Amino acid sequence: QVQLVESGGGLVQSGGSLRLACAASGGTFSSYTMAWFRQAPGKEREFVGRIMWSGGSTYYAGSVSGRFTISRDSAKNTMYLQMNSLKLEDTAVYYCAAGIRWQISTTLPSTYNYWGQGTQVTVSS
Repeated sequence: QVQLVESGGGLVQSGGSLRLACAASGGTFSSYTMAWFRQAPGKEREFVGRIMWSGGSTYYAGSVSGRFTISRDSAKNTMYLQMNSLKLEDTAVYYCAAGIRWQISTTLPSTYNYWGQGTQVTVSS
């Protein structure tokens, strides 16, 4: 059974940086797409970005493109989300997700099979 565990959330000032990690276990991830989503209070879960585990191709939502970077360490089965130039509107619970790449629709959370528990990111002014 695939398990995903996020870490690295916290409180940061506007304009600051934070790095999240998602440790994956219980599977072989070469056929997987892994992604970050976020959910702010009262809002729907929103796609942030994704990485193809094999090859490392990335894709980002327009709202974070140029500020956020997704990477992975295959040896550690860990995905990262480097967040720079953080804004107040980036405040949310951040989730990592995984799914078999030919079974998912990249930006739709309902198509991902596995989810982490979430980590809170709060950006203050």
